[in-house]
Amino acid sequence: MMGSTRNLTVGLLAIALGAPAVGWTEVFSIEQVLGAPFPSDLVAAPDGGRLAWVSNTAGRRNVWLASPKGAAYETRRLTNYTEDDGLEIADLAFVAKSGALLFVRGGDFETPDKPPPNPSHLTDGVEQDIFMVGTHDGAPFKLTDGRAPQSSPGGDRIAFLRKGEVWTIAPARNSKATQLFKTRGEVDSLRFAPDGTALAFVSNRGDHSFIGVYTFASKALRWIDASLAHDLEPRWSPDSTRVAFLRIPSTHDELAIGPHRSGAPWSIRVASIADGRVAEVYRAPAGPGSVFHPLSSDAQLFWAAGDQLVFPAEADGWLHFYAVAANGGVARLLTPGKFEIEYASAAPDGSSIVFASNSGDIDRRHLWRLGLPGGTVEALTSGSGIETQPVVASDSRTVGLLRSDAKLPMRPALLAGGNLSVDLAGDTLPADFPSAALVVPDSIQLPERAGIAAHAQVFTPAAGTALARHPAIIFMHGGPVRQMLVGWHYMDYYSNAYGLNQYLASRGYVVLALNYRSGIGYGLDFREAEHEGSEGASEYNDLLAAADYLRGRADVDSSRIGLWGGSYGGYMTALGLSRNSNLFAAGVDLHGVHDWHHWNLTQRDGHPFYELDATQPVRATALAASPISAVKQWRSPVLLIHGDDDRNVDFSESVRLGEALREAGVEYQELVFPDEIHDFLRHETWLKAYAATAAFLDGKLRH
Repeated sequence: MMGSTRNLTVGLLAIALGAPAVGWTEVFSIEQVLGAPFPSDLVAAPDGGRLAWVSNTAGRRNVWLASPKGAAYETRRLTNYTEDDGLEIADLAFVAKSGALLFVRGGDFETPDKPPPNPSHLTDGVEQDIFMVGTHDGAPFKLTDGRAPQSSPGGDRIAFLRKGEVWTIAPARNSKATQLFKTRGEVDSLRFAPDGTALAFVSNRGDHSFIGVYTFASKALRWIDASLAHDLEPRWSPDSTRVAFLRIPSTHDELAIGPHRSGAPWSIRVASIADGRVAEVYRAPAGPGSVFHPLSSDAQLFWAAGDQLVFPAEADGWLHFYAVAANGGVARLLTPGKFEIEYASAAPDGSSIVFASNSGDIDRRHLWRLGLPGGTVEALTSGSGIETQPVVASDSRTVGLLRSDAKLPMRPALLAGGNLSVDLAGDTLPADFPSAALVVPDSIQLPERAGIAAHAQVFTPAAGTALARHPAIIFMHGGPVRQMLVGWHYMDYYSNAYGLNQYLASRGYVVLALNYRSGIGYGLDFREAEHEGSEGASEYNDLLAAADYLRGRADVDSSRIGLWGGSYGGYMTALGLSRNSNLFAAGVDLHGVHDWHHWNLTQRDGHPFYELDATQPVRATALAASPISAVKQWRSPVLLIHGDDDRNVDFSESVRLGEALREAGVEYQELVFPDEIHDFLRHETWLKAYAATAAFLDGKLRH
């Protein structure tokens, strides 16, 4: 390996112990700026107005409950986990007509049917277990092993998944789980009928999937309108007589990631349970927008008041809500404009949908209420904050949400009576959280390059810390279907990244967070840009535009511009260093993709080897779009960071790049986390990775 591991370790320790770089006084530490609790998995109970969420404070994950008490809400912690053990908590679900809550602890919720990761190296291993806890009193107890629990409408049974199969159990201590039925494929998307008589689900079978319905009384299993397609997202009608679902034509990518502006149109179908009749009630128009792009929410279909189906579509080039009668007809656009909807939650009575969008504020999120069946749209929040991930409480009016701004991270809050109430009490900010020392980034649009103008947020060092000419950093998000915002992010991965960007700015760097083409927030043509990814890496134009912008600033030293990013941002970092070491002096690449063809092979997971269909020109284009193809002209030093249990980007991507860099004589350093996954599970891992990032960039750019 080129470079010195000892030097990296010394630098990492210096940062971790708070030792400032030469000639610089540290304003706050990485530990401080990453010390805030991060909320996730906000859910609403089917009755009683209660809300619950997970709070992660420095790796200690716990479940919190908020319950109405008079005109206010009372909150309390339901669990008391005290270790940064890497055991994630998710899949929260209230038990209907009961003072109980279910949650799942352990496992990787992105790849739930793989063995649970064990980044803390627990000698007894890790299991994925469903726990139950009373919302009034009592300690949580293990109900069974499994995931994705769903309560029946009557609260008398819990359906859940175990190794891709459907099981049930009574919601009581010492209950015994039984397998509901046996079938091929891996099951997900469990949905009880509103009357509790049946269970709908999806059976995934590789290059196709079916909608299944199991009837409890007859113990009968039936398949709904089986086809060659991917049938997804079963949704029951309020009277339990029909099931609506999405039909996504089965297609394949010849090689890795590329644009999908158009393709075989997706559709919505509705099946009658009594007689088996199935009708297509909507088909996406041919052309741009004909490929389904989902909301970030769990739900994609909403059976709303007036017997209409509300769904997301991109027929006008932006992700919007449309509605169509459940018996078919002409679909109508409900949310026109140059903005996108993202998270959405339906009122239990079907009278409205509350959604987050960037309408009128393209680099933030605010909440809106869509009234149904009429389709009226009402703004619920606005201003300089970010409000997102709404859930509608059982009264069909009160809204739970997550909110943040440029200086205060995400926290749970309430909208009651149309007014933003105080934040829900829970884990609070540490006393030394440096909110007052944080800067408010500027939102900019870069000059158009190759047909598209990218967007960015720029963090300028606070007044009093100015140097004549600053070193600069370009940060690139992963995904690539992500968007950095003018404030703390709603995803924990990017909340951490925002914190590190603030830390780097506090140390005198001008930091540019680049929203390059192929990301979300700016419409279909931006996200599905021509020749992106393995089809030509057209998003590299936006990195060059960002470099031009920084080089044109009088307060930036153009010889000291560095790069950092994770996942797809790691790919972009490696691409910049390999193609233009003359522009980029150093970089930090966290678990990036380095060879599109190799990445595609490692992602197969039982799917057919469609990449073998790729023609030689397609393969050549993919190789040219891969950082590994330009290693011979790579000169700038790089730090590679990767967990070796990564299930998103195989660890071998970094192994192979390291080998190529070594053979080319390029200086690189490495930081490997045994048994960590892609989105690091331990807070300690994030601190070490970011301390190493700051130490490396300081060593290469601060001179």
